[in-house]
Amino acid sequence: MNSVPYFEVLKLAAPETIVVLAALVVLAVDLLVMRAEPVRYRLAVGAAFTCLGCLAAVFWMFNIDQHGNAMQGMLVVDPLTRLVKQALLVLTVFTAVISLESNFTEHVGEYFALVLLATVGMMFMISSEDILMIFVSLELTSLSLYILAAFAKQSLNSAEAALKYFLFGSMAAAFTLFGLSLLYGLSGATNLSQIAAALKGQALDPLLVAALVMTVIGFGFKVAAVPFHLWAPDAYQGAPTPSAAFIASGSKLASFFLFAKVMMLGFAGAEGSGSWGSLVPGWVPVLAVLAAFSMVLGNLTAIVQSNVKRLLAYSAVAHAGYALLGVLAGNQQGISSLLYYVVTYALTTLGAFGVVAVVENATGDARLTDFAGLGRRAPLVSFCMMIFMLSLAGIPPLAGFFGKFYLFATAVGSTAQSLGLVWLITLAIAMSAVSLYYYLQVLKQIYVVEAPVDAQMIRAPLPSKIALSLLALAVVVLGCAPNLLVGKLVAAIKIAGL
Repeated sequence: MNSVPYFEVLKLAAPETIVVLAALVVLAVDLLVMRAEPVRYRLAVGAAFTCLGCLAAVFWMFNIDQHGNAMQGMLVVDPLTRLVKQALLVLTVFTAVISLESNFTEHVGEYFALVLLATVGMMFMISSEDILMIFVSLELTSLSLYILAAFAKQSLNSAEAALKYFLFGSMAAAFTLFGLSLLYGLSGATNLSQIAAALKGQALDPLLVAALVMTVIGFGFKVAAVPFHLWAPDAYQGAPTPSAAFIASGSKLASFFLFAKVMMLGFAGAEGSGSWGSLVPGWVPVLAVLAAFSMVLGNLTAIVQSNVKRLLAYSAVAHAGYALLGVLAGNQQGISSLLYYVVTYALTTLGAFGVVAVVENATGDARLTDFAGLGRRAPLVSFCMMIFMLSLAGIPPLAGFFGKFYLFATAVGSTAQSLGLVWLITLAIAMSAVSLYYYLQVLKQIYVVEAPVDAQMIRAPLPSKIALSLLALAVVVLGCAPNLLVGKLVAAIKIAGL
């Protein structure tokens, strides 16, 4: 095993170190200096330190051009991991901003510290190619998110959401640990590339099949793919809205990136085939089935929802099915299409939850009927929600349209000779058409249905207006000029050699 000086490791982990220091500063300032101040001021200070810490880490990665592979894949830093971590930190900044008007807790320092610690866990997930580090970073992220889901202590729904999230997550962690342990037992290695090299040429024996199935179950929970999605609707609805937004955006980005790495690097050579009528055992047919069920169940169940947060949860299940197409492609273009899709989806869904937070603060709930007449009560917020909903539906020229087009084109191109995944892409297109119905239901409430007689104007706070406007602008710009992100992703993936 090659020895790496600890100072070199610390330099590679400098962005994570900056975020950890920001978490400690937020906690210390709130507990030691701001405890007697009104919650609004404490939220402003906590959000400011959170944003400063994240932006400092982004600034470091922009200006310090470091590459390295510490301790045989424990910490891998290359242009691709840096780019994904920068996107994650931007999502954390927007999460902090939409938390400013929250009133679900007085434990402000603890809340922002947990958001930052969850971010650190996700950053290590993105950088790791070693199964030990993967599991440790998954648990750091998960434990932080469980607590964030339960942060509204006065709400029984929040407690129920966190308990379900924790119980399902614990079971998924056990499956993940058993799967990774079997991989180590079969290969004698913990590095993903070394595992694939050791297993190369071997048949799919029962132990390898068990390792594959258990690993897919664990990651299927993290990305909320059917049938491992049961935690998502309750967690999204019951958790405080900023926490739900972070779970739906940052966690999805890190989890999908890690899922793709584990499948493509660790299980290289065990792909099999998902072609209709000629299935070959491997991870491709397993993920193809998960993708199909996720798209169908997610979209059809979202139609009957009366709560917008729950609607967004089932929408997330459907989008997990679409995103799996990028993993199924199994090549560099597949990774770039997956990352473009997940990044733009995360920005869009974070913006949608930001609008939900504004409505929830004004009305006390996030039912569809609470959005009635919002177009006249809060014009700017409503316009942003229209952009987010249409992007999620895949309407051009928004980012959601190009994301789906890029995914579908990549999936077709990866099996151009056999047209193996055409059945899945056809299903995805059909389900995208179905999804337009429930997204338009939200917009119908906002722009067509009259507001209640006693409804008053909703005055969104200035930071929320700025954050929502920037997110909506990003969705439009990345849809009209996708190469702003795709070009960077393609170049970074070529250097990383995935």
